[in-house]
Amino acid sequence: MLRLPQLLLVAALGFSVFGAQSQAGAATATAAAAEYRLGAGDVVRVNVYQNADLTLETRVSETGYISFPLLGNVRIGGLGVSAAEKLIADGLKNGNFVKQPQVTLTLLQVKGNQASVLGQVNRPGRYPIETADMRLTDLLANAGGVASTGGDQLVLTGTRDGKPFRLEIDLPGVFSAEQNRANDVLVQNGDVLWVDRAPMVYIYGEVQRPGPMRLERGMTLMQVLAAGGGLNQRGTERGIRVHRKGADGKVQVMQAAMDDGVKDGDVVYVKESLF
Repeated sequence: MLRLPQLLLVAALGFSVFGAQSQAGAATATAAAAEYRLGAGDVVRVNVYQNADLTLETRVSETGYISFPLLGNVRIGGLGVSAAEKLIADGLKNGNFVKQPQVTLTLLQVKGNQASVLGQVNRPGRYPIETADMRLTDLLANAGGVASTGGDQLVLTGTRDGKPFRLEIDLPGVFSAEQNRANDVLVQNGDVLWVDRAPMVYIYGEVQRPGPMRLERGMTLMQVLAAGGGLNQRGTERGIRVHRKGADGKVQVMQAAMDDGVKDGDVVYVKESLF
């Protein structure tokens, strides 16, 4: 008869094994959910152990099929790699072609699932979605990140559940707080990520470095002047004017204070001192 300490030990061991099995099952389920789904255009190689005549390298058709020896057309589009291997193995076994088939499917080229990155990035183009858990930031990293001319606002468009999908994303906000990580969404086939240009402000007249400059968030008139190297010897603070286009398209000329904010497209003009 087991004593109480022994019973407790057995219970603890049982709980540990059960917990480990549960964790292992959860990890397997997660891995299965995140497995890449084969798509049209993908190039695959299929090997059957000890059956070299069944080795096949082919492209998945637009309808998701491959033509496999002995089995004919097999639809693997939309399946994960492991599910596709099992489908082929079951076909060989049920058809009495191979008794215990061991099928290995290798993905050679990813063409079926792709997303595009356009706008102000270092490497715009189409990129493969190699895993089902690919995030927006992963796609942006593949494109070389935001270019120096790019802004913080991104737009992701695509299709979800058969309906048009559009999401505006504040990129710094994705990393600033845990709740905003929800905007680091999963990328799906056919998605397009657009990176807009950075807001700009223009400064000219009697400053050290006239010209266009990137407008940072919350930038004030004083900060704009500082970014332009400050006034030169002929410039005067009394001669600073901000030209801003209104909603009606007309340009308004304002005499702003140094701590006033500036907006995208503003033109800051510094006049020459008369004295």
